[in-house]
Amino acid sequence: MPFLGQDWRSPGQNWVKTEDGWKKTTLEENNKVSMESFCKVKEEECFNKENLLLSLGYEMSAKKRKKDLMNNNTKAPYFHREKWIYVHKGSTKERHGYCTLGEAFNRLDFCSAIKDTRRFNYVVRLLELIAKSQLPSLSGVAQKNYMNILERVVQKVLDDQQNVRPIKELLQTLYVSLCGLVQDMGKSVLVGNINMWVHRMENILQWQQQLDNIQINRPTCTGMTLTDLPASLQLNIMHRLSDGRDLVSLGQVCPELGALTEDRLLWKKLCQYHFTDRQIRKRLMLSDKGHLEWKKMYFKLSRCYPQREQYSDTLHFCTHCHILFWKDHPCTANNPENCTMSLSPQDFINLFNF
Repeated sequence: MPFLGQDWRSPGQNWVKTEDGWKKTTLEENNKVSMESFCKVKEEECFNKENLLLSLGYEMSAKKRKKDLMNNNTKAPYFHREKWIYVHKGSTKERHGYCTLGEAFNRLDFCSAIKDTRRFNYVVRLLELIAKSQLPSLSGVAQKNYMNILERVVQKVLDDQQNVRPIKELLQTLYVSLCGLVQDMGKSVLVGNINMWVHRMENILQWQQQLDNIQINRPTCTGMTLTDLPASLQLNIMHRLSDGRDLVSLGQVCPELGALTEDRLLWKKLCQYHFTDRQIRKRLMLSDKGHLEWKKMYFKLSRCYPQREQYSDTLHFCTHCHILFWKDHPCTANNPENCTMSLSPQDFINLFNF
């Protein structure tokens, strides 16, 4: 019969079965064979574990790439389509916590608002105010949502070739703010990796270059133009412009329009529309003939005081039920119109600075 252990007739030797039959091996040789088999088994186990980890790593990387690709292509998870949200300044028994600026920016329907021409300028002005001082107060998701909305705004301007100047000003304001914030990354003023924000700043520079390359073609219509209208109608149209820079640009079209844009009454109404009487009295400017220089006063006042903002459609706030909404909301008051107030972009930000 085969010997499974030490041979009692020859201590220190074992019988080992081989292809040629049974052979004697010493203890040292047996330990060497056992060690080799043990190492071989361990190597196989390590190899299998390594393959398993690599396969799991490849699978996780593939899922992450797929998820990033979906986010980059659609960006849908960062846009919410709510027409109204509840805003309260503190905790109550019915509702715990309060709504923040980042939460409001995420939940309100700004994605659809930029498609509406009546709300476009309102959203652009709000983005500019947030870029000046409120960007660090937004959450990480809100900051990402901000950049996604900004990208859509720029793309809309590039497609329509309209509202180029306010978007240039917005991008310049945002770039200057980010330059200061990136330098203060040690203070944790921005959420995310600094390389991500540097990449976003590069995108802003690229957008600015694309806006600078826009060439607005003259219309091919051979019908009546602005210069074909009587001077009284041309002045009536100019009186409806609320920005003095638009008047200056209009006056550069032709000498006839340039002469009309120098009308003193036109600039006087602009000053009285945007600024108070007290502000105007502090910045009086007289010509050599003793007349008020309304045009020079307008631009001087614009550098000293904020202009009056005018929008076709704005966000509204209900003081009765504390709801912020675009168009309408389920108000429980007897007369909802008395509780509704229109909010400018600055009022919208001030609503959350409590």
